[in-house]
Amino acid sequence: MPAASSAESRNRDTRGESTLETGVEYISGATLVAVVNDRTSALDSVVFGVDIQSGDIRGDSPSYALVVLDTRDTESDEVRIERDVVSFRKLRRLIERDEPRVVATDNMYELATDKDDLVRFLRWLPHGTQLVQVTGAERPEPLSRVASRHGVPYGKDPMKEAEAAARLALANVGYEVAAFENTTTVKVSRGRSTGKGGWSQDRYTRRIHGSVKQQSREVESSLKEANLDYERDVTEKYGGYSQALFTVEARPEDIPVSTHRSGDTRVEIERERRDGIEFEPLVKRRDRVIVGIDPGTTTAVAVVGLDGRVLDVHSTRTADTAAVIEWLIERGRPSLVAADVQPMPETVEKFRRSFDAAGWAPASDIPVDEKLHRTRDIDYDNDHERDALAAALFAFDAHEDQFERISRKVPADVDREEVIARVLASEESVEAVLREMADDGDGGDPDDADEEAHEEPELTPEEREIRELRSRVERLESHVEDLKSTIEEKDETIEEYKQELSDARREERREARERREVTRLERENGRLERKVESLESDKAELADKLDQLKSLWKLDHSNFADVNTDGSLVPVKIVEQFTNGALDHTVEEYGIAAGDVVYLRDASGAGRTTAERLAEFDPKVVLRSGNLSEVADEVLFEADIPVAPADGVTIQEIDELAVAKESEVAAAIEDWEERAEERQKEQREEMVDQIISEHRAENRR
Repeated sequence: MPAASSAESRNRDTRGESTLETGVEYISGATLVAVVNDRTSALDSVVFGVDIQSGDIRGDSPSYALVVLDTRDTESDEVRIERDVVSFRKLRRLIERDEPRVVATDNMYELATDKDDLVRFLRWLPHGTQLVQVTGAERPEPLSRVASRHGVPYGKDPMKEAEAAARLALANVGYEVAAFENTTTVKVSRGRSTGKGGWSQDRYTRRIHGSVKQQSREVESSLKEANLDYERDVTEKYGGYSQALFTVEARPEDIPVSTHRSGDTRVEIERERRDGIEFEPLVKRRDRVIVGIDPGTTTAVAVVGLDGRVLDVHSTRTADTAAVIEWLIERGRPSLVAADVQPMPETVEKFRRSFDAAGWAPASDIPVDEKLHRTRDIDYDNDHERDALAAALFAFDAHEDQFERISRKVPADVDREEVIARVLASEESVEAVLREMADDGDGGDPDDADEEAHEEPELTPEEREIRELRSRVERLESHVEDLKSTIEEKDETIEEYKQELSDARREERREARERREVTRLERENGRLERKVESLESDKAELADKLDQLKSLWKLDHSNFADVNTDGSLVPVKIVEQFTNGALDHTVEEYGIAAGDVVYLRDASGAGRTTAERLAEFDPKVVLRSGNLSEVADEVLFEADIPVAPADGVTIQEIDELAVAKESEVAAAIEDWEERAEERQKEQREEMVDQIISEHRAENRR
């Protein structure tokens, strides 16, 4: 068509923006629906088919081939189609403007750099717009294979791939990429801050909280009118609510409330996130499945697709066989029924016969550790469900190669799953099953067939032999094809193992180098630790020797004689503070003997006990800095211990020792003796005066 050729003429600038003429044409809707096996087109809206044209989503300015299929405002048998090349920014603008029902692609990561970016893209999509990956779920197939299977035109050109994706999605082929639950959170909260205070702060706060409460009531009323199930959680504050949270069992487009902000309140709507990215088929249909059954008091059943995906698992203690069969029928058509033990239990055999399915049982009972390993990535509730899952998955493993060989031989217009089911049930070759299905689908007149069969001449022995040989050749060729496929798979496996072996050897060499380096560093560390220990030992020994030398120097008067060359100095024992602790330290370090000169660097604060203890040493004189307490002064005076101010004596400190001039010490003692004599005289006079006063007092009586 002219429009199509115009659409395929590309002329873009250096920034990747599209300057392409948009092509518009109409295609037959009936033809489009007919190319898909037995699916029906359920879309009566707009479908975007997207494929990356140039660049990369992780780079700058990627461009996309965009094909739009529009079934709106057209006759029933026509679909309007547009083609364009757009930038990512323009693509988003078009999605926002048109709100298509589906954005279809063959690879969802052409629209997002990673999983987090994909979640952000899904959150941004308009309500009602689905992102569909038409090539499958977790393990997508090539787009060419999917298009061929459903009879959709395909080409390697990005525009043709985008069109194929759009056509497949329009026919309900593919999986919706979902990251959110069908549960929505509606949050009503304050639209303004309550501030930090003021003359009208209480009234202002009460008004805001009252507005939130009123708005939450309106939201709740709307949810009730829409007959939606919800849960409410409110945070009460002064005057009303600070927040109201509604968890609604519905999608945002089904909720009669919109995100908005109005004065004192704001309403926010957000869908709840799923644990990860999930895929949901656009059309739920009863596919062929593998069923694993674990019978007993608790019956467990597991359903696995022919592609190995776990579809569902269930266990019950109350349901009968009919209920379990009904549950299975809702989830697919069993083609293979499996058990985890040998021989197959009679109960499992009954299920197999009920579905007219093939059976599978292991050569021997499957060990528990193998079951745990095979089901390690699957959630289940109990051991019975684990056993059922293991039976189905091991059955799939046993037939996986067969399924792939059958799939390669089945034409695109034939139901692959039906062929697999018939091969499993009849144990015939794929070719025989295909011929049988072709015969079943022949719409000719049975009388004509009988007539042709009647007219067929009898074969000669040579012709019969030729037919048998040809049949044998076909079987051998089929077997050769199977063997070639097996060889190719084994060659691929060998290459993978070689690569893994090479990587393992490289990793082992790297680890060996690291081990050698670690060993060398450990030896060096041990040597340094031993050296440090040796140095620490030498240090401790030298410190002990130094302490001994200091002690000897302190106690050796001959050393003091070197300082006291003229014999005019006397040693002084220093006490830092007039306390028991300071006395203990001085006694321990230097010792205090009778006749020593003691210097109290801080004489204040001593009590009777401390003064009596100092008097017991019987020092020659006590030099003090500061004043003694009256109690301490009285104790030393009564013990006849001279006490003199240190200001009158020149004290020289040499390292940890101190000396003073003997003449000044003698003068201080002499001065104390004079003061002591006067003090004793005053005490005697006071005593005489007291006696006289007491005598006079007695005479007055």
